[in-house]
Amino acid sequence: MTLPATVRPAGEPSGTAPPTLLGRPRWFVTLFATDMWERFSFYGMQAILFLFAAAPSADGGLGLSNADAGMLFGAYTAAIFLASLPGGWLGDRVFGSYRATLYGAVVIAAGHLLMALPTVPTVYVGLIFIAAGTGLLKPNMAGLLSAFYPGEATAERDAGFAIFYTSIQISGLIAPLVVGGLGEGVNWHVGFGVAAVGMGLGVWQYLRGSASFGEIGRNPARPLPSAERRRVLVLSAAATAVPAALFTADTLGGTFTIRHLLALVAVLSLAVPIGCFRTLLRHRDISPPERTRLRAYIALFLASALFWALHVQGGSLLSLFARDATDRDVLGLRLPASWFQSATPLAILLSAPFFAWLWVRLGARISATAKFALGMFAMGGSMLLMSLAAWHAHSAGRVSPLWLVGTFLLMGAAEAALAPVGMSVATAIAPASFRSQVVGVFWLSAALGAGFGGNAMKFAGSSAPGAVLFLVLGAVAVGAGAVLLVFARGLARRLGV
Repeated sequence: MTLPATVRPAGEPSGTAPPTLLGRPRWFVTLFATDMWERFSFYGMQAILFLFAAAPSADGGLGLSNADAGMLFGAYTAAIFLASLPGGWLGDRVFGSYRATLYGAVVIAAGHLLMALPTVPTVYVGLIFIAAGTGLLKPNMAGLLSAFYPGEATAERDAGFAIFYTSIQISGLIAPLVVGGLGEGVNWHVGFGVAAVGMGLGVWQYLRGSASFGEIGRNPARPLPSAERRRVLVLSAAATAVPAALFTADTLGGTFTIRHLLALVAVLSLAVPIGCFRTLLRHRDISPPERTRLRAYIALFLASALFWALHVQGGSLLSLFARDATDRDVLGLRLPASWFQSATPLAILLSAPFFAWLWVRLGARISATAKFALGMFAMGGSMLLMSLAAWHAHSAGRVSPLWLVGTFLLMGAAEAALAPVGMSVATAIAPASFRSQVVGVFWLSAALGAGFGGNAMKFAGSSAPGAVLFLVLGAVAVGAGAVLLVFARGLARRLGV
């Protein structure tokens, strides 16, 4: 869909260069490419982080146990989603979305550069940088894109975000092949270095194309008064200093383990959503009917957290199974274990149009809760399929790679069915003046799921995960989907969607 000549995004400078990508103007190309490179670095990291952490020190890895490597992966993923809340706030109140996006991209690139260095301290500092930078970039990138469209340009805005969603999947498809191939086949730090180069290119083209932004995003939407800024700075410093001091003492005392970090992230993943819901439900500007919708939404929030707790296993449990229990010799080549993760974005690219057609076709006959249930059934099916694969692997040693491919494809279809619906419901039930906060709360479900999902590796042991573990995970997902179906009508009535 091209942008009509009579509709120019709010604040776009006159004389902007003509459309250059799918009928889109220069500012869109700049944001699209930045997001594509950021997702390339993110999915590249997701493909090899667990494998790198679990690899022996002699092979260039961190030498963690499988359980600790899974916890590190879960804590890192949860931290990214948790960081989106303060990241969005900084863009709205302090930096403006243009600078917040730029700063986030630079911090991500610096984090990958640190991880490219072959030392353990720089790896952990790099992970912190990447999580903080991603939390700063992602919400402000979305806000910056939305700001370019006039309020009445709904169709153009929807088309723009649809193309952005496609960019994520394309990056997710390519990144494991490139970063995973280099990380596993050459050197882990080379893989991280490639991600750094990609993010560096993203920063370069963002700066190069930002002249087309005009005044969009240059200033915060609601600037923080200087007195309040000082107060927030003092409170933030105090809040940061306490855990920093504890972890410093823990490290100097020789008692630090990755489980201490995961415990902190898990507590935050639970406490922050509770605090957000509590604040929203007590706010005087929210009416009783709006409170009813928010309370009903808690059920979908918890279902979403369970979904992401299972989804995060793609980078941990399934990576372990790919490494230790999958026959990866194909046509004389040994496939890297990380390559299988490309199947999930491929499934999303293939199935998203089908679900979009299906939801329109069914219309009001299927509620958002029922759509959630369908996504949970698909996720449960992927885990049950893995249970069969693990059962075969127990007797055969290694199984066909098609088991993993089928599992990742099912996970991708599950994500295509559930994730967009979750975002849509969040915007639909949110009070008008709290829409951004409610959308942010929805993504906190991913933080909660990743934080607790990282513990699943505890039950896998030192070898490939067994059939019972996947059977339990699948049964929980299918059971949750069944519960959603049972209460679908009542929830739909309370949610209004």
